[in-house]
Amino acid sequence: MKTVRFSFSIVATFILLIMISCDKTMPFAPEENTLLDGPIEGLSTEQQIQFLKGDEAFGDDIFTVEKGLGPLFNANSCASCHAGDGKGHPFIGFTRFGQTDATGNQFLNQGGPQLQNKAIPGYQPEQLPVGATFSKLLAPAVTGLGLLDAVSDAYLISLSDPNDTNNDGISGVPHWNNIPDYAKAQLRPNTISNNGKYITRFGKKGNAYSLLQQTAEAYNQDMGVASIFEAIDTYSGLEIDPEIATQQINDVVFYLKTLKAPIRRNESDLEVLKGEQLFTQINCASCHTPTLQTGFSAIDVLSNKKFHPYTDLLLHDMGAELDDGYTEGFALTSEWKTPALWGLGLSKDSQGGRYFLMHDGRATSIEKAILLHGGEALQSKNNYKQLSEAKQQQLLKFLESL
Repeated sequence: MKTVRFSFSIVATFILLIMISCDKTMPFAPEENTLLDGPIEGLSTEQQIQFLKGDEAFGDDIFTVEKGLGPLFNANSCASCHAGDGKGHPFIGFTRFGQTDATGNQFLNQGGPQLQNKAIPGYQPEQLPVGATFSKLLAPAVTGLGLLDAVSDAYLISLSDPNDTNNDGISGVPHWNNIPDYAKAQLRPNTISNNGKYITRFGKKGNAYSLLQQTAEAYNQDMGVASIFEAIDTYSGLEIDPEIATQQINDVVFYLKTLKAPIRRNESDLEVLKGEQLFTQINCASCHTPTLQTGFSAIDVLSNKKFHPYTDLLLHDMGAELDDGYTEGFALTSEWKTPALWGLGLSKDSQGGRYFLMHDGRATSIEKAILLHGGEALQSKNNYKQLSEAKQQQLLKFLESL
């Protein structure tokens, strides 16, 4: 009996040592505020199931020729451009071309508006047509989009100041734009129309009305996959039968609507708090509006919520240096929608460990991005340049915390 007890004691001690060893050697789970993916809190069980279906389609579904890829395309999955739901890398950037003003795209019969630089076997990738103006773009992060979608048109109009009546040099405007019929069939609550045009808010120029339009166009233009919404063959330009189930499109749209907003980090740090004050003092907050308010949403957890994206979703003239000579909808070539700054400090995590900022990734640091601002943001840039080095670092630490 003593031998049995002794053996049992040795085994128990061995198991305990293994457990302690595992605790010390197993990798720690990343902090929630370092991740962009994950659902918004408060979803019902049914909504969580649809979120997971959309997550799988967005993150794991890789298109092949048999599944409808191409014939011309840029990528074969959503995640290849939005790794971890974050910003894209210049290596997988894309090019839009063919429109110089509000008269519309003049190169639609030559592959516009998006250059498909890859092709399935037996086809040749597109080449940029001679004489076409173009812009190189990076995929944006996709988190928190449901909250941005749920902001009412009236709220955005209240933020606009087309005539700069307060004389601060900022005159943001909504993008009043034409939208496809399928987007008209699913208008957001309390949508406002203006002579047949609607406020669009997604994309670099704020050219897309809804996440449905953004998703359907991405499947078609990025992957060459036709749906009932965007049923165009990327090679011939002719209408073809859908190659993806409508339910899968809807699941991805729901996933995008219910991704959580990026979570702040180090927000109690004294240097970060000082930087936050400077952000307002030098007038960055006039375009990168810290707090917005949603209206009613069919997804209850998105209704009537205050949130902090640091954008006004409006178009602003950013000056000559950021004027690519290309536009979409009715935006000027020098106008860009204010990008949301939430998640900015996590951008490099999906970009290979370094920053590629602005619409085309030309800024490889937050400071370089600030120094590219012009037009309506010129005074804010100059205000930044006049700060002491210590205060500049405080502002940059604040932006890193977003």
